[in-house]
Amino acid sequence: MLESIIDTIDSLGYVGIALLMALENLIPPIPSELIMPLAGFTVTQGKMNFILVAIAGTIGSVLGATPWYFLGKYWGLNRTKQIADRYGKWLTLSGEDVVKAKVWFDRRGYTATAIGRLIPGIRTYISLPAGISKMPLVFFLIYSAIGTIFWVSFLTGAGYIFGANYEQVGMYLKPISTIVLIGIFSATIYWVIKRKVTS
Repeated sequence: MLESIIDTIDSLGYVGIALLMALENLIPPIPSELIMPLAGFTVTQGKMNFILVAIAGTIGSVLGATPWYFLGKYWGLNRTKQIADRYGKWLTLSGEDVVKAKVWFDRRGYTATAIGRLIPGIRTYISLPAGISKMPLVFFLIYSAIGTIFWVSFLTGAGYIFGANYEQVGMYLKPISTIVLIGIFSATIYWVIKRKVTS
């Protein structure tokens, strides 16, 4: 996979970065934690511009997240959940993931879209509850772009700092991502239990 990412960036430049980041949202096993740090490494070599790399990554990521938004908008919660349970194994998505994202989204409103784009494991699927909740497309794009630009810039900067050791970025992010996901899951369980007790 690494060689394919390198070849795509080398041959297509900024367009390649945008394309890879779009695919990363559509096919989650393609990791942004590898794409953008590699792009950051190319900046250290003088082959690319940091700002243009971040812009390309943001555009691609938001474009890749948009189909998930439309999926949620036109199919609704129940149908999206059923489809995720039936076909989601190919995309590492389950109906339970859809429901969790919806609960998280409802608690935080539109800002959940921006915040969700910063959290590994949620960043791809936060588009589903945005669509399910009928969030206006223009606001979805704006909030998605805001969150994504921070995430992409962070990864690009990490690649720039790590240099030729850019692959270590994903290694350092993995335990942090796990802790964040456990925290979100625990907070969601606490919130559900608290609502049942007080209702």
